[in-house]
Amino acid sequence: MIPSSLVTAARELGAALKPERFISNFIAYVYNPIDYAFGPHETYLRRFGKGKKRCLFLGMNPGPWGMAQTGVPFGEIDHVTHWMGIVGEVGSPQKTHPKKPVHGFACTRSEVSGRRLWGLMKKRFPAADDFFTDHFVANYCPLLFLDEGGRNITPNKLLREQREEIDSACNVHLQRTVEIIRPDYLVGIGGYAEKKLRILFKGDMPTLSILHPSPASPRANRGWEAEATKSLFESGVWSE
Repeated sequence: MIPSSLVTAARELGAALKPERFISNFIAYVYNPIDYAFGPHETYLRRFGKGKKRCLFLGMNPGPWGMAQTGVPFGEIDHVTHWMGIVGEVGSPQKTHPKKPVHGFACTRSEVSGRRLWGLMKKRFPAADDFFTDHFVANYCPLLFLDEGGRNITPNKLLREQREEIDSACNVHLQRTVEIIRPDYLVGIGGYAEKKLRILFKGDMPTLSILHPSPASPRANRGWEAEATKSLFESGVWSE
């Protein structure tokens, strides 16, 4: 498979999940960064999605100051621009909450989850190309959901019929991603992603999770990097 297959899969996923379909009584805003930020997203896929990988890391969905700004999973701006070397033009969602604006690479906010995740990877792999030789990071769902007050709503909190529609499209995309990069290990970044991996692949390859680096997690705030590193070494994903 060539890297453009990941690009094709991303386009198909973005087309399948139109934001307006998920507006409801408690979901007022839906951002789709693989639509309005497809330029840098495509750069990420083409540059780092080449060849077979040892490990696929899977997150849940975009954060407002990460992928929603850059189009890159967990895409904290400093690491995307200075470590990955990705910049690009970013548009805007059709409807934007004033508390969660999209300024693209001009955004001055830093997403904690992305800063923690990519900070760990940069510490172990000072050159991004060395990390991506054997690893790839993706999100299960490409959409960011906000309520009327601008609070983040995770996909597991959506209505059942909405979750089923999302799962249908996202499972196809995840299956395609795994077929293309052929990982030896599947690593959920958090329990939600691990569950999706286990349901879809039924233990066909080693599957585990690491603690999600969210600042909403007291455990993550007490030492996410050390705990995640320990999990990756103990599972055999990483070795000395």
